[in-house]
Amino acid sequence: MAESNLPTNGEEVDLDNKRPATAAQECEATSTYSKIDAQNDPLRDIAKVCLEEGNREYRKGQTNEAINCYTEGLQVNCKDTRLNAKLYSNRAAAHFHLGQFKTAIGYHQRHLEIAKEVGDKAGEGTSYGNLGCAYSGLRQFKTAMEYHQRALEFAKEVGDKAEEARSLCSLGISWEREGNIMRALDLFHSSVKIYDDIRDSLQFNDNWKICYRNQHKDAYTCLWRINLSLGEVVKAFFAAEKARAQALRDLLNSKYQVGDSSEYRSLCVSLSCVPSSTVFIAISGPCVYFWVFLSNENVQLRKAHINNYRYQDELEFFIGKMNRDALKEIGVRDAVTCENPPTESLKEEEVANDMIRIDVKSSQSTALQKLYNIIITPIADLIVGNELTVVPEGPFCLVPYAALEDQKSTYLSDSLGIRVLPSLTTLRLITNCPAEFHMESGALLVGDPCFKHVLYQGKLLTQLPGAKKEVEMIGRILHTSPLLREMASKDEVLKRLSSVALVHIASHGKMETGEIILAPNTARENPQPQETDYLMTMKDVLEAGLRARLVVLSCCHTARGEIMAEGVVGVARAFLGAGARSVVVTLWAIEDEATLEFMSFFYDALFKGKRASEALNGAMKCMRESGNFKEVKQWAPFVLIGDDVQLDFKEI
Repeated sequence: MAESNLPTNGEEVDLDNKRPATAAQECEATSTYSKIDAQNDPLRDIAKVCLEEGNREYRKGQTNEAINCYTEGLQVNCKDTRLNAKLYSNRAAAHFHLGQFKTAIGYHQRHLEIAKEVGDKAGEGTSYGNLGCAYSGLRQFKTAMEYHQRALEFAKEVGDKAEEARSLCSLGISWEREGNIMRALDLFHSSVKIYDDIRDSLQFNDNWKICYRNQHKDAYTCLWRINLSLGEVVKAFFAAEKARAQALRDLLNSKYQVGDSSEYRSLCVSLSCVPSSTVFIAISGPCVYFWVFLSNENVQLRKAHINNYRYQDELEFFIGKMNRDALKEIGVRDAVTCENPPTESLKEEEVANDMIRIDVKSSQSTALQKLYNIIITPIADLIVGNELTVVPEGPFCLVPYAALEDQKSTYLSDSLGIRVLPSLTTLRLITNCPAEFHMESGALLVGDPCFKHVLYQGKLLTQLPGAKKEVEMIGRILHTSPLLREMASKDEVLKRLSSVALVHIASHGKMETGEIILAPNTARENPQPQETDYLMTMKDVLEAGLRARLVVLSCCHTARGEIMAEGVVGVARAFLGAGARSVVVTLWAIEDEATLEFMSFFYDALFKGKRASEALNGAMKCMRESGNFKEVKQWAPFVLIGDDVQLDFKEI
């Protein structure tokens, strides 16, 4: 599981029930207890080792093993009360995560006693909030509200705005469960307002904003969900949209010089600028919500309860598993990664009677058909025309939409061109940017960088002769010489990125994030190239001053990244944030010959004036109809993200 990039107060981490969505989030919290006075105490050292080992097990999802470590640490009976408090708090959080609320309450009470004893006001307030969450788990909402109210008072007393926002959100959830919807709505609004103000204060530190948003996501979901319960379909959409890709919106706001925060917020998406046949997907509890945008600002909502699940973690794990199973079924070699299934989560939610019930768990259908039944079947009657724009959330971001098939084995891309958006506001920022911002001419073609002496993850990389053929083919169409071998160095590519309208890179990509491996810089300190000499990172891209209308990343895994509240945080997002209008990426690796054929069809269509979505979809159809490359794994990995651009090749 991922660790936060936010600065912490020490090496250790506390687990916090106030954000019970995942063990990773709980492990990211910090407190004053991380500052433990150094002393020569062997018992303390043993207890500290137990704490650290427990945290490692907890991050891995091994909650029972973590509990054993924390228990062992407490049994040491060291004299460091602050360290013992951490052990009590973390053990409580572990029991809380397993749904053992009564046990969690006992350990939180011990943590509270120590906080009072040592005069730790912030820790005392956190304990009250954690107790409130545990009593909510027992459905004792009035008691929970009392504890959350005390947590709120302590947060205000010590000036902890994030804790104040969390307490407001927790109070809102309790009031919602008690049936006072309007009171809950006010509390969620107040919570979101504080979170937005804190995020604005982080200025332009992209990593901090991403991690901060990931830690504090419940209030945004609660706000749109409660608007839906009031029948406010459009208000609920705007609340959900406002929460999407916030850090990316800030990057684009700065890039396109929209103005200050208040001006930028007023630029929020309006219904009139949403493309028709756009589906906005959101998750709450075990249910999926689809806002489908038709013509004339008409919005339709569909809701689906999946597999009769009770918890959001179950749903998200299932969709992720379907994504992996789909890759295995179509023969993708790197589709073996798996996660631990969730333990009993805490995001139980009442399921409304007007939900579409979809149960595909025991179906004999393929994974691609199951995904079709979950995503497309509930909205199929609302899709018109030949284009579909998807604004996904969570594991829906990595669905191979083009390859989804109905029960007749007809692929979704047979009838629809598909593109993906991080959010609708980012699309509006891109389309409303100054006309002169993006370049009209120039192409940067990069292929088969020299990997001599490059040791990546302990292995020598193979050369990519097919990538050389690929960019040479495109170069002949554009009358442009590509950067090949030693010329395709990291420094040279970064230097040229800002001056061209079209970027095409064919190389190796990092599996986890899609970051791109280039030829190592010739001017370097060590004869043996270091990662900084050849890996074009997300940070490098964001600082490159990109002005391209279209970026094609014909590299393995460039659609991938870490799924967070921000969306997929990977190299594709970095290119959009750096200023690219549109990005084509891949979900998996395919063989050189198939890529060459695909790109030949794709660029031929672009050269004839087709828009990117139509060109991409046309290339997929041509591949399916060809004799040699009709397998799904050979044509379906390509994804268009961002604007649906059209290039003037006379200018390029």
